[in-house]
Amino acid sequence: MNKILVTGALGTIGRHLVPELRARGHDVWLLDLRHYHDDRYLRCDVASFRQLERILSVHNFDTVYHLAAEFGRWNGEDFYDTLWATNAIGTKNIIRWQERQGFQMVFFSSSEVYGDYDGLMTEEVMDQVEIKQLNDYAMTKWVGEMQCLNSAAMHGTETVRVRLFNTYGPGEFYSPYRSVNCLFCYRALLGIPYTVFRGHRRTSTYVSDAVRALANIEDNFRPGEVYNIGGGEFHDVETLSEYVLEATGADPSLVTYRDGEPFTTKVKRVDNGKATRDLDFRVTVSLREGVQRTVDWMREVYRVGESPVINTDVM
Repeated sequence: MNKILVTGALGTIGRHLVPELRARGHDVWLLDLRHYHDDRYLRCDVASFRQLERILSVHNFDTVYHLAAEFGRWNGEDFYDTLWATNAIGTKNIIRWQERQGFQMVFFSSSEVYGDYDGLMTEEVMDQVEIKQLNDYAMTKWVGEMQCLNSAAMHGTETVRVRLFNTYGPGEFYSPYRSVNCLFCYRALLGIPYTVFRGHRRTSTYVSDAVRALANIEDNFRPGEVYNIGGGEFHDVETLSEYVLEATGADPSLVTYRDGEPFTTKVKRVDNGKATRDLDFRVTVSLREGVQRTVDWMREVYRVGESPVINTDVM
């Protein structure tokens, strides 16, 4: 049994990863921004070194899964100061403690780091091709990867980096800054118009498939490795919208079609070979089924057809 800290534990992935790791017998602690009710919960802003010091000076962890981050392209435009503070300074703060205490770290990057690259996204592309990141969110995630690599070279820290491809599913609570999967499902359910940008192709990953592989890192930790984790269906965004309309029964007139959205990676085609080999990554939930499960969860959480409920996000 290892003592594990999950930062950003109340986020979409964290709320699934924590019970998965606990089910495997690990002593898992949660860290996030707001107050919460788990007896292993630690409230902390990773961008505050003082707050981290209050926690890490009295706890020694074997592994830190560092998920805590501000998410999303437009979130990074509207709240860029918070984005950079959390994603860059927060990650550096975690690394400083890693250098002191020697814990292993799993750093969560993003498929957005592949920027303007339009070919098959293998992990080695970032070392072989000059990439231009297209938005601040992508930039901060690449900065985080560089911070991890520099610390490993200078201080011998041990980190595995993961690049997630459009992970979605139950547990992703709606805001205008969330994933395209979440936006479409929520807005279709509530009869809110939404826009489909033509020409964008994605590899969506259902959250339980991603989490299973992520938890396997603890059992097969390979310092310095980087893994793509993405679903098995390479699809356009129009197809995603069609599945959402099918699952919700929404009126197709809610959808407006426009040409591609600027400053975001247009085509994300993933190579999962390394994650399949080392982490037993497997796709068990199709996009159509994943959308249906997400819609069913949202119907219950947001009580569609009943009085709206606020702050129902309990783990």
